[in-house]
Amino acid sequence: MPAVTIYTKAWCPYCDAAKDLLRGKNVAFDEISVDGDTAGQNAMAERANGRRTVPQIFIGDQHVGGCDDLYALERSGKLDPLLG
Repeated sequence: MPAVTIYTKAWCPYCDAAKDLLRGKNVAFDEISVDGDTAGQNAMAERANGRRTVPQIFIGDQHVGGCDDLYALERSGKLDPLLG
């Protein structure tokens, strides 16, 4: 299974929803909090093609997008193949 990374902020309900979906699928993930971390936010945005909202989710080197994007992949049946 490729590594899953999710950039989050503590107060973000979309971050919680994305993590809940991943946990429900028993997917281990690395969480990177960008709360008050300007350098971390800039690194996230660079990696996420300029997107500055959270969450930003990566499966391996592939940028999945945010929470809505993750749930759209799940609904379309495309998430499980990405997770391997």
